[in-house]
Amino acid sequence: MRFMFIIKTESSGDMPPPAMLEAMHVMALREIKAGRMIDDGGLMPPAMGARVAVRKRKLLVTDGPFAETKETIGGYAVFELPDMAAAIASARDFMDLHVEHMPDWEGVCEVRQVAGSQVASIRGGT
Repeated sequence: MRFMFIIKTESSGDMPPPAMLEAMHVMALREIKAGRMIDDGGLMPPAMGARVAVRKRKLLVTDGPFAETKETIGGYAVFELPDMAAAIASARDFMDLHVEHMPDWEGVCEVRQVAGSQVASIRGGT
C-alpha cells in the first residue's frame, strides 16, 4: 500500500535548523535503503507558487502569496508500507524529530493512502 505524508504548518516557512535537516537526512536514507520511501520533497514557499482555480465555470490563476492561507504544505513523502498502522508509526517517528530538534514548531503530518496511480499502470508498475 502506498501512503502520502503531507506536512502542514502555520510557520513562516523558515528553514529547519541544521540538526533537524541532518536528522531528516538520516531517517530518509534509512527508509530509502529499506525500500519504504518512494519519493519525498520540500516545497518552496507559497509566495513562489500559483493557484489555478475554477470559479463559476471560469479558470482563475492567482500568483502567490495567498492572503487567505492559514496552513502551508511544507513537504511530502510517499511510502510503500503494509498498512495504515505502519504508516502512522512512521509518521510518528518523523514528527518525533520535530519535537526533538524544533521544540517550538507546530504542525501536522497528514497520512493519506494513495488510491491508485495512472502513471504506474501505464508504465506497467503497481
